[in-house]
Amino acid sequence: MYRHGDVFIATGEISKGAKQLPHCVLAEGEVTGHRHEIEEPSTADLLQFRGKLFLRVTAKQATLVHQEHKPIALPKGDYRIWIQREYEPKAPRGFRNVSD
Repeated sequence: MYRHGDVFIATGEISKGAKQLPHCVLAEGEVTGHRHEIEEPSTADLLQFRGKLFLRVTAKQATLVHQEHKPIALPKGDYRIWIQREYEPKAPRGFRNVSD
């Protein structure tokens, strides 16, 4: 498991039917405009299925970068990506995504 700011990453199986996205941006900061992204897009594929994000690292490793966090090297493999949430009583269902 990895945590990179408001992004949580865990090894996991990629859902069948997931479609590859044309970029490797895991999350964009709503406040700062900064991005959690794979530094070299050729090292990984970002996929989506029914609103869920998945990452397949195809090279020996892929580096996750963000302007306010240290880089993280993710080894080859499949991952599930979550944007962390926080309790907010006025939000729908009481939770909202953490803003970066």
